[in-house]
Amino acid sequence: MKPEAPHILVIDDEERLRNLLRRFLNEQGYMVTTAANAAEARQRLSSLEFDLLIVDVMMPGEDGIEFTTSLRSGDTIPILLLTARGEPEDRIRGLEAGADDYLAKPFEPRELLLRVNNILRRVERAPVQISGAVRMGDFEFDLDRQELHGADGPVRLTGSEATLLKTLAIHAGSILSRQELARRSKMTGNERTVDVQVTRLRRKLEKDPKEPRYLQTVWGEGYVLRPDSI
Repeated sequence: MKPEAPHILVIDDEERLRNLLRRFLNEQGYMVTTAANAAEARQRLSSLEFDLLIVDVMMPGEDGIEFTTSLRSGDTIPILLLTARGEPEDRIRGLEAGADDYLAKPFEPRELLLRVNNILRRVERAPVQISGAVRMGDFEFDLDRQELHGADGPVRLTGSEATLLKTLAIHAGSILSRQELARRSKMTGNERTVDVQVTRLRRKLEKDPKEPRYLQTVWGEGYVLRPDSI
């Protein structure tokens, strides 16, 4: 399995299904971690990063719908719900809670794989191959040292600014939502915090911060860094 394989968290109270899904998805090239309930899933999420959650709806205690709703208050990680209930109303409930897709049990493994692949393809944020630095006009940002240099020498960045710029640089050319930027940059606060940090970065990077050339806003979606070279 390649180290960069997408990491999936399977959350289901049925041990047999958890093991089956782990084995099947491993065979398809995915990294897989499992959890038996929502509380265990939160423990996994606190220490590991995942590219997709597969969540059973009918779990004891906090069910999959409640778990999805709670995650959506501050996270954009993709979620595929599994349930024994296949009625349209149930599917609508899951999608309204914030799930990306909904699959009724029993299901064909190939269909699960197709849905997983489709979700990951839609939300893919593949890091570009970089040489350790990105250039933006007179500025060069060293990703390893998280240092910004301009024509007149080093430019001071706060820790939050440096981390945010590194996140944008690693995903240069890809649009990242405010929620995703906050999560990947491990930034505390709300979406407004991201806007404030972006504004500060523009003052240091852009000739005209009001008409940014490099750190651009994509209305309704988020921000994207478009450097001259990577």
